[in-house]
Amino acid sequence: MSLPSIASYNELLTFLKEGQRTYVLLYRKGSEASDCSYHNIEKALGQIKNIHLVAADVTTVRDIHEHYPVTSVPSLLVFEGQQFTNVVKGCNDDGFYKSLFESALFSAKAAESGTPQKRVTVYSTPSCSWCNTLKTHLKKNGVRFTDVDVSRDEKAAEAMVKRSGQQGVPQTDINGEMIIGFDKTRINTLLGIQ
Repeated sequence: MSLPSIASYNELLTFLKEGQRTYVLLYRKGSEASDCSYHNIEKALGQIKNIHLVAADVTTVRDIHEHYPVTSVPSLLVFEGQQFTNVVKGCNDDGFYKSLFESALFSAKAAESGTPQKRVTVYSTPSCSWCNTLKTHLKKNGVRFTDVDVSRDEKAAEAMVKRSGQQGVPQTDINGEMIIGFDKTRINTLLGIQ
């Protein structure tokens, strides 16, 4: 599978649709980092459908990057409708891209339902089975969340303990309210999950 490609800035403008998140990968074919990014995005797209994404090889397409703050490739440009909102630089693993694209789908579903998305942060560690169960539950129910690995982020771990008084994980912050452990009933109530 190869990513759909565009050949010019004008083609990009016709591809951007109002009310839709669009991703544009600027890459240089044959560059190790670009090939890595391209391959990992392809892998992520194999697991997620309905992502609006195109690619442009900067060796042949030379008029896109001059309109945006791009100084290196690979760069993944993010648009909300016609509005440029973000750039993700370098090669990231397919799990990163999958999470990025899932987040966009969750946001779209929340917008369609008319219910505002609550701010959800999960504090976890990679070896914690209840953390993984919690994150799977949130994903299954279309809840967008930020995952903070407290085994790698000492400041986040300290902030978590300061707020909750507990060191154990998982902990979930839902709009400022801390839930210790995987308290499914409490989480479902706060998030309106049936």
